[in-house]
Amino acid sequence: MGLANHIEIKLISYWGRSLKVRPTQLAAQRPVASITFDDFPKNAWLEGGPVLDRYGVKATYYTAGGFCGRQVEATVFYDQADLKALAAAGHEIGCHGFDHQPTPCLTTAQLAADTERNRAFLKPFLGGEAPVSYAFPFGRVSPRTKAFFAPRFTCLRGVHPGVNVGRVDLAQLNAISLEIRCWNKIQIESAIAGAVKDRGWLIFYTHDISERPSDYGSTPEMLDWALSRLVAAGIDILPVREALPVALGPKRPGVTA
Repeated sequence: MGLANHIEIKLISYWGRSLKVRPTQLAAQRPVASITFDDFPKNAWLEGGPVLDRYGVKATYYTAGGFCGRQVEATVFYDQADLKALAAAGHEIGCHGFDHQPTPCLTTAQLAADTERNRAFLKPFLGGEAPVSYAFPFGRVSPRTKAFFAPRFTCLRGVHPGVNVGRVDLAQLNAISLEIRCWNKIQIESAIAGAVKDRGWLIFYTHDISERPSDYGSTPEMLDWALSRLVAAGIDILPVREALPVALGPKRPGVTA
């Protein structure tokens, strides 16, 4: 991708973020958090899974079907056995596009074909059901692509930092990076404190998990530390599909999703 196209996509994503497609009022009675993994590198399960298990936590793995059984440069991705194992363990399998392309680069017809291909790939691991949660590849969005995905999934996650509280856009939920390139304990602690104060929804994301992660991954110790801080704050940690009803809270007159 050329520099001009990269800048154009970033500008489109900025515009897309400013336009709320599914504005919704969160009304949680307690804070909630979710741990998510993008792309699904194999060690996110083999190394990250045991860390999650120590805390009894289930996560959301946003899965790109085109990565199954592959190695891309230094990253070894999941295989079908990994998908079966994490589904059997109660983790959520989310959608991350089959070919993992920035959505603004695809036509609407291409988006439809890519999404259907990923759904068809994932359904056998979901008991024949389609995935309900979606994360934008690279966090890139546009008003058009948000509008395309909004009716197809219960919620969509981006990468814009922040706690989800009050009036949010279910077509682009905020998230907080646990990646080593962005790692900041003070900011994470501040986000946790804010979620407790405002009864917000924290969605953390990373990619690979290893002692020597990529710039976009985390060490097991980093993941363990984040989980320990959430537990110490008394925040329930749930997959995205289970956290959403908690974040929405009880129905109130005059409030619609």
